[in-house]
Amino acid sequence: MIPLYQPYLAGREKEYVNQCLDTTWISSKGEFIGKFERQFAEHIGAQFSTSVCNGTVAIHLALEALGIGPGDEVIVPTFTYIASVNPIVQTGATPVFADSIEQTCQVDPEDVRRKLSPRTKAIMAVHLYGLPCDMEPLARICRENNLYLVEDCAEAFGTYYKGQHVGTFGDIATFSFFGNKTITTGEGGMVVAKDQAVMDKAYHLKTQGVSPTREYWHDVVAYNYRMTNICAAIGLAQLEQAHTILARKRQIADGYREGLKNLPLTFHDEVPGAIHSFWMCSITVDAAAERQALRDHLKLAGIETRPFFHPAHTLPHLATGQRFPVAESLSARGINLPSFPDLSSSQVQRICREIRRYFAAE
Repeated sequence: MIPLYQPYLAGREKEYVNQCLDTTWISSKGEFIGKFERQFAEHIGAQFSTSVCNGTVAIHLALEALGIGPGDEVIVPTFTYIASVNPIVQTGATPVFADSIEQTCQVDPEDVRRKLSPRTKAIMAVHLYGLPCDMEPLARICRENNLYLVEDCAEAFGTYYKGQHVGTFGDIATFSFFGNKTITTGEGGMVVAKDQAVMDKAYHLKTQGVSPTREYWHDVVAYNYRMTNICAAIGLAQLEQAHTILARKRQIADGYREGLKNLPLTFHDEVPGAIHSFWMCSITVDAAAERQALRDHLKLAGIETRPFFHPAHTLPHLATGQRFPVAESLSARGINLPSFPDLSSSQVQRICREIRRYFAAE
């Protein structure tokens, strides 16, 4: 079986983890936490950063740090992973869904503008599958309406919009380091922000609201969202290999692009002004009826795939009764292909051959 994804652990991960074990600094204190936070912020060009235990709590922490809560609305694409939306609900705010753009799979700024209301507090840009949202119009909408701009960059480490790394446009942004992400800590995430006060609040909330001056004194309802030193050690080793990992993933994307030409499908590719990190190499078949049959064919050939996300507005606890035609169409037609850094060119060719064989047999 060619798996959909597996982490690339070819650097100093074992060495750094063993340092944690040897020094007994295995929990949420230790030298690797600060090193990872500082070097991550430097890598993407962020001003302030704080690590957390996963990407979902990163979003929750970011929203809480901005003071988003009951009575507020956050506009978010319906075509996204559920982790973008559930934290909005958890704060007591209301998610308001927007449709997507067919070519990019990213949120449609014009639909975002249509969804503005007096209760709108923030817009969440979710950079899906490694391609950036169109940030200029989203930032403009936020400036014109005095709204917060939140970036969910869980799938977009190494992604750039007009020469600037995603996560550095908004008031606050989040990243995920789950095992299938471009760089991983096993489980983990990062919150980055432009404003020191916002970052100080995020840090206070992630550490049980403990006083910086009085021992075991807690002044607010807060959380334990801290990353461990072991996870940070893995993250630092991963960060040291970031350029290698991203270069390998670009080679894989090049192979798919070439191998899937002239088929009734579209490869999820770069657009002008964007650098795609190709976290996932993805396709949308022209006809929704082909999607599952193609996946079944690939599974029989020993190739793992996964479907695109279900639009959030179709899920039971978020159902609105609204229709979002682009998001629904993308969801019904999309397939993520194996995209891990160690995927060989011969494996990419094999996957492309099987996709061609499926369409030839129709």
